[in-house]
Amino acid sequence: MGKMKSYEDLSDAGLTWKLPALECIACKFRRYRITITIPEFTSVCPKTGLPDFGTITIEYEPKEKIVELKSLKMYLLGYRNLGIFYENAVNRILNDLVAAVKPVWAVVRGDFAPRGGITSVVEARYPRRSIQNR
Repeated sequence: MGKMKSYEDLSDAGLTWKLPALECIACKFRRYRITITIPEFTSVCPKTGLPDFGTITIEYEPKEKIVELKSLKMYLLGYRNLGIFYENAVNRILNDLVAAVKPVWAVVRGDFAPRGGITSVVEARYPRRSIQNR
């Protein structure tokens, strides 16, 4: 049996994996917020190979486009067997959403189920700024 990879070796896990494309449709209105909740998000811990479960919440203010929900569902299902850390997943979802939709602002929040008695909440924002300056 080979040596298990270190966390450092796995720090980029899941960041370049090909996922289904996020499709968009034209936004007909301005200055409103969209909130999408995905209560059954799953991925795989790249270190242990065990499943991770959580709720992903996406909030954004559209500019010219909105994400098409079926494509978002297929995109998120792509994480089901993907070895990726919580932090990488949340930040990748934000990066991919921003690249597709080009919103005024966006927040992706991952509220992950307990593992080993510890829960984690990871939040990433666009535009990128200090979380302390909410």
